[in-house]
Amino acid sequence: MERALEMLAGGRVAWGALALAAPGLNVRLAGIGDRDGPELRYMVRIFGSRAVALGLGYLLSDPRARRRWRRLCLMVDACDTAAGIAHVVRGDVPRRSAAALTAITGGYAAVGVLALRAEGRPS
Repeated sequence: MERALEMLAGGRVAWGALALAAPGLNVRLAGIGDRDGPELRYMVRIFGSRAVALGLGYLLSDPRARRRWRRLCLMVDACDTAAGIAHVVRGDVPRRSAAALTAITGGYAAVGVLALRAEGRPS
């Protein structure tokens, strides 16, 4: 499980760094390039810095602190997934884009839940 969590943290860092360095590309990869503009690029950069911080926070922490980071990441992923579901239901964002991004954050949240459940089990 720990290796999977490290890979997800690395994914956060990579995706976040891309969002910071090339927010327009991030918008296009998300399938919402038709809505690109300075405001959206700013929001993407905010997302990017958050993703980098979460990923590095996890990767650079000792095992005890990683427990805390796992919970923080799960909270963020659950909130992002709930927001994505709301956008899919409302249809105010292209459905394909919203569904794809929700699947990504939902996957992160699912792994977070599995990790949380595994914490209480003996190894």
